[in-house]
Amino acid sequence: MRTPERLDRLVELVRKELLQVFRDPRLVRMVILAPVFQLLAFGYVVSTDVRRVPTFVVDQDHTQASRDLARTLFASGYFRPVGGSDRPRDLVEALDHGRAMVGVHIPRGFARDLAQSRARVQLLLDGTNSNTATVASGYAGRIIQAYALARGGLARTPPLELRERAWFNPALASRDYNVPAVMGAIMLIMSLLLTSLAVVRERELGTLEQLMVSPLSPAELIIGKTVPFAIIGMVDLLLITAVALLWFRVPFEGNFLLLLLAGVLYLFSALGLGLLISTISNTQQEAVMTSFLVIMPLMLLSGFMFPVSSMPVTFQWLTLLNPLRHFLEIVRAVFLKGAGLEALWPQFLALLVMGIGLLGFATTRFHKTIR
Repeated sequence: MRTPERLDRLVELVRKELLQVFRDPRLVRMVILAPVFQLLAFGYVVSTDVRRVPTFVVDQDHTQASRDLARTLFASGYFRPVGGSDRPRDLVEALDHGRAMVGVHIPRGFARDLAQSRARVQLLLDGTNSNTATVASGYAGRIIQAYALARGGLARTPPLELRERAWFNPALASRDYNVPAVMGAIMLIMSLLLTSLAVVRERELGTLEQLMVSPLSPAELIIGKTVPFAIIGMVDLLLITAVALLWFRVPFEGNFLLLLLAGVLYLFSALGLGLLISTISNTQQEAVMTSFLVIMPLMLLSGFMFPVSSMPVTFQWLTLLNPLRHFLEIVRAVFLKGAGLEALWPQFLALLVMGIGLLGFATTRFHKTIR
């Protein structure tokens, strides 16, 4: 068979798949609108920053110094007043009933002790949300310490001065860290669902057998089924990047072509997984359920939600087999650090090897399935 004829068949099959996708309004919404909605939801909702934490103050000193301390806490924007009293049991009740997440207890004699450099302030925290409690404790500690230094209650020159500076994300904004990572999660979801559903839908409708008896070879059929969703995946990559840069104002310090190359290699793995799911699923419902059973572990073991370094050693080794982990490392490094290929080549190599392996294995199983 001549190459031009093969190419013509492939082009027509890709065109047919794209028309089938965009003819269905539900699929159009899933391909175009769903990624943007998910990015907006993640960008605004998923945040480890702490702002306006409900705070209850017990002031038993009733002095200008104690009132100034409370005002300083609330003026920072990190804490929001929800009540005040001079009875500690009111603070305990507010924490028990969930009205407050932070409690500040200023004891009697605070102003006197502050002048003598021996003042004490008690901070009570609702530990049911450990992240908020930890961050709020750090904020409150720094604010109280700065207030004491300004009032001269502590030594003007501490024995050790610690100066902190964050590189690559100076404001430590969680949005700048999370939004680029959403790119990998959305591309994974779209590629797995679209690829697996496309093949299973053909099997349900009985049109897969028609394609099998057509002049199309198995290799051409696989290419024709995967290329359209690779194109859609790259369009989603461009769309999400544009929203991240123009809407969320996430800094981009790296090379855009390097990001595109990472997206292509990552799609090899995502499409391979989708094709593999299609070979073990008989219905579209089964394909959807299997896809989500695969997606959740991949996201949990990627560093998207939890740092890989905080996982047990066994799971840290397992994450090396996860293409999403390597893609997220590339995306975050390109966006925030401006890292190049000389620093990221291990991640690119891992994506290439896993992509070829998954796509090759899925292709072999797909051949056996259609035979």
